[in-house]
Amino acid sequence: MLFAVGVMIRLGIWQLDRLAARRTENAHIRAMQAAPALDLNTLDPSNDLVTMEYRAATARGRFAFEDQVALRNQYWCIPDGPAEYGYHLLTPLLLEDGRAVLVDRGWIPGAYADPASWHEFDEPGKATVTGILRLSQAEAEMGSLSTGEILPGLRLDFWVLPDLQGIAGQLSYALLPVYLQRSPPVGEQVLPYKALPELVLSDGSHLGFALQWFFYASLVFFGYPVFLRKRKG
Repeated sequence: MLFAVGVMIRLGIWQLDRLAARRTENAHIRAMQAAPALDLNTLDPSNDLVTMEYRAATARGRFAFEDQVALRNQYWCIPDGPAEYGYHLLTPLLLEDGRAVLVDRGWIPGAYADPASWHEFDEPGKATVTGILRLSQAEAEMGSLSTGEILPGLRLDFWVLPDLQGIAGQLSYALLPVYLQRSPPVGEQVLPYKALPELVLSDGSHLGFALQWFFYASLVFFGYPVFLRKRKG
């Protein structure tokens, strides 16, 4: 009985820890959403971009379409219809100082499985991109999902995750440690389809679950002795 009570109390504390972590993350996102947009072209290199996920940013440069890759297993939800399989195009944007930022240019249908067909969406000339900063994701963070192993002379066109370190390994220039998820222009609905993540900044159900576990623990701790006394009586 005491072991069961201890486990339930620990589960309640775990839910409170998750609640605290979620509130910290929500506060970070709100702070980034309220912060002024960053200009990646004039940004001080000492700025830690990894701590600025979801902050608005702009960048100007030329897209290196010959180096773009795609994220597989991406779906576009059609209102009142089924989700359609496709890819997200990730294209390096070459900045004026020689660095580059990877840009998520949006979703394309699964029919564009041949990388040569992606050039249909090329944007020649200089481009100004607005969006939000997103963090790299690697295999170790996503369990068994693998981006594949890059061998000498081998280039990967399709990736499971936006693994910036891995993608940078097949480029001849440096990538910023974050990528830019492009914002959808008002009223535009042309491929590649652009959309920003819908962020739900709530506490979730963690507090309710914590109270449930504490209630169960108290029920067992105080109720079990009563149950034993009744059996003996």
